[in-house]
Amino acid sequence: MNMELSRRQFLGAAGAGVAATALGALGFGDIEAAHAEAIRTFKLVNTTETRNTCPYCSVACGVIMYSKGDRTKGEQAEIIHIEGDTDHPTNRGTLCPKGAALLDFVKSDTRLKYPMIRKPGSDKFERVNWDDALDRIVRLMKDDRDANFVEKNKDGVTVNRWITTGFLAASATTNETAWETYKVVRSAGMLVFDNQARV
Repeated sequence: MNMELSRRQFLGAAGAGVAATALGALGFGDIEAAHAEAIRTFKLVNTTETRNTCPYCSVACGVIMYSKGDRTKGEQAEIIHIEGDTDHPTNRGTLCPKGAALLDFVKSDTRLKYPMIRKPGSDKFERVNWDDALDRIVRLMKDDRDANFVEKNKDGVTVNRWITTGFLAASATTNETAWETYKVVRSAGMLVFDNQARV
């Protein structure tokens, strides 16, 4: 677009701009102040940022969770917003529809927040503490391994297999956690080992 502008029109427009700026500097800028006061404050002000990994699939996208509540003052922290982490090399701030709905996942009424157990013959789950839950898991695994461990096959070759118990690993973990999980599971002799990403 070619716009013809004479010297007189240019000087007139520049003079009007200078006059408007001078009026604002002399205190006639209440309109801007009123407009600024009417704008809602940024909802993430005074929140705590926590970086984490999306738990849904094996892509392991980075997320930033924002929570309100000062834990140093004894307040309960509550997550109010979750978004993609722009510094994360995997997703660079983007999230799929499931990842974008993580806040609903965190605040779901049906989300399991502590260990539960259903005793034999019972029709309901009961809450237990972490120590009891982990002790029970370890005891059941040890008993099963002792009863079903195969040290040698029929030809007398050492195989060290434990095939009556399996392990399902999480896909949204760090490389170090995944390596440690693999080493522990294989060292115990488990052959049945799969990952959440394939489910």
